[in-house]
Amino acid sequence: MINIGPHQLSSRVILAPMAGVTDRPFRRMCRELGAGLVVSEMVTSDTRLWNSRKSRQRLDHTGEPGPRSVQIAGGDPQMMAEAARMNRDNGAQIIDINMGCPAKKVCNKAAGSALLRDEPLVAAILEAVVAAVDIPVTLKIRTGWDPANRNGVRIARIAEQSGIQALAVHGRTRSELYTGEAEYDTIAQIRQAISIPLFANGDIDSPEKARQVLDYTGADAVMIGRAAQGRPWIFREIDHYLRHGERLPEPGLSWQRDLLLQHHQALLEFYGAEQGMRIARKHVGWQLRSMPGAEEFRRRFNRIECAAEQRQAIQTFFDRLLQGGLAA
Repeated sequence: MINIGPHQLSSRVILAPMAGVTDRPFRRMCRELGAGLVVSEMVTSDTRLWNSRKSRQRLDHTGEPGPRSVQIAGGDPQMMAEAARMNRDNGAQIIDINMGCPAKKVCNKAAGSALLRDEPLVAAILEAVVAAVDIPVTLKIRTGWDPANRNGVRIARIAEQSGIQALAVHGRTRSELYTGEAEYDTIAQIRQAISIPLFANGDIDSPEKARQVLDYTGADAVMIGRAAQGRPWIFREIDHYLRHGERLPEPGLSWQRDLLLQHHQALLEFYGAEQGMRIARKHVGWQLRSMPGAEEFRRRFNRIECAAEQRQAIQTFFDRLLQGGLAA
């Protein structure tokens, strides 16, 4: 089993932090469906911005089972240290540092994967955050800045020397964003260079791919991001496959309907009706996207302005599928 400080992970499948996706309702659902660790949406290290509604929601861990991992982003060592302390005081049990986000608005502020260009600053930030809190600190990176500058191995060594207790690596450089295919050679090289737990991330979308990546890289766990959008039971599928070498059957339509309705209700309770309905639209779209009639349904669903009508629409869509007709 994998340990991060005093915390033992229940499975080798981890939910990647994704802004606008891994909110509290989504994290709880993924954990219940087999994720061994779930990481919060990225929170800015500028604590002056924490009074916004978005930040307050991202910082809300009420009722969440541990270990609670909160990701912070920023480029100033002292601000990052202070953000780590405040998150610990707010209930975080693991602090995760973002040096993997390729988004322009993050990189333009010399945060996220932009930091990979400045190894001394990486060391300063990691050391400041580790020194600031008495809970484990983890790090998420990419393999480098661009294909000509894959310095992931050096960054990984800096991380281990700085006291980082687990490292997640996305198999692309900053310049590649999410294009092309992830490469796992650098992650395998990082495995040879460090002894702390290593999580492989990038393009892992099936139990077979998870097994293949773990075998190829020697990583301790896989981290799942986009493949969990609309298919949160992927954690259970991968965990079962890694333990038993067999695929679980595809969950039935009734089960998928009930899961979606539960998630819809959780979003309404967490965000309130108006914002919850808006956020539900993308989750419903993701979960139904491969089903017959999904595109037409999504267009109609996105125009519904009443939570009860949203629930009824979901119910009706699945009823039609269950009866064998197309959900037009």
